[in-house]
Parts: sequence; C-alpha cells; structure tokens
Amino acid sequence: MKFLVLWRMELSLLSSEMAAAVARMPRYAKPLEERGTVVARYHLVGQHGGAWIYEVDSNEELERLLATSPVYNFARYEIYPLAEMPDPEASSTIAH
Repeated sequence: MKFLVLWRMELSLLSSEMAAAVARMPRYAKPLEERGTVVARYHLVGQHGGAWIYEVDSNEELERLLATSPVYNFARYEIYPLAEMPDPEASSTIAH
C-alpha cells in the first residue's frame, strides 16, 4: 500500500527541540529509504514540511512509522492512500 504523507511544521511550536527534530529527519529517513519503505521524499517549496511517499503493508505500519518520526509532535499530517492508475489503452477489453 502506498501513501502520500504531507507533513507541515506547526510554527506556533517553534523551539530548539523542534529544530533538533527537523535536523534528525534525514537520519530517520535513511534506513526507511534503504528498505524501500520510503519511496520518495520532497521538500514543500515555500513551506515548512515535506511530502513523503511510503510503501507499507498496513495502515498500522504507517501509523507506527509516523509516530516514530522525530517531528511527530511538531507537525500536522495529511495522509492520502495512493492507487495505481492503469492505462486504459493497455486493457485488452474495452467496454462499448
């Protein structure tokens, strides 16, 4: 299952602890990328946060991964399940 996770920093919580949490994000991401659990990650230009694509076996696994993220207590999350978009021309049966 793939999920797009948008996380944005709550600037009202700005503190040295938040800055330290953000600094730990690359170290948190590296083993997830190596295992293929994080497929891609992007910075949200002009914002404080990121857009990450997770590939996990269950909702529970995603929730656990988010809860262990260094920024978990400083960010708000939007989570979108992703589905493959099949090519209609590749289908052998076309409804008329």
